[in-house]
Amino acid sequence: MVTGPVQQPSLVARPSAARPHPAGLPAEPYRTGLPGAPRPAGLAGDLHAFARAVAVPATEPCWRERVLLRLDPVGKGFAEHVQVTEGPAGLYRELLTHAPRLDHRVRLLTREHTAIGAAILAVQRVAEKPDANLDELRHRAAHLLRTLARHRRRGADLLWQAYQTDLGGET
Repeated sequence: MVTGPVQQPSLVARPSAARPHPAGLPAEPYRTGLPGAPRPAGLAGDLHAFARAVAVPATEPCWRERVLLRLDPVGKGFAEHVQVTEGPAGLYRELLTHAPRLDHRVRLLTREHTAIGAAILAVQRVAEKPDANLDELRHRAAHLLRTLARHRRRGADLLWQAYQTDLGGET
């Protein structure tokens, strides 16, 4: 039995300074929080940056470009997440070895990966159109953020059930 909390590590910390930015676009135009305050790393940080970009009024110059710029690391981070969880030595395989009763929940999360990947592509396709309907783009981006938030909660619940619930007899 594991006695401490189990967390999925962030494999790659992607500092925002290393990301390419289009000419004339500041790296963090609408930064929130106190200067020097810690910011989430990895996919969580990318999601926060994407949500901030979407939250800016669509009437701002280069809004669509900023949303697209912040979506790219979300897509890459999510691809890493899928590899870490579904890969041959992934988290789900380890988890099912420890708690086979959670097979249905693991399959549900795996199916969500496909739907989330499609939602990321849908946002990207709309954002790449120069004449994109900004309301549609905001709607699709908000849907993606809600879907990812729900997926993260379900993943956290799965880990809790696997490693913190002691039913006995499974080892």
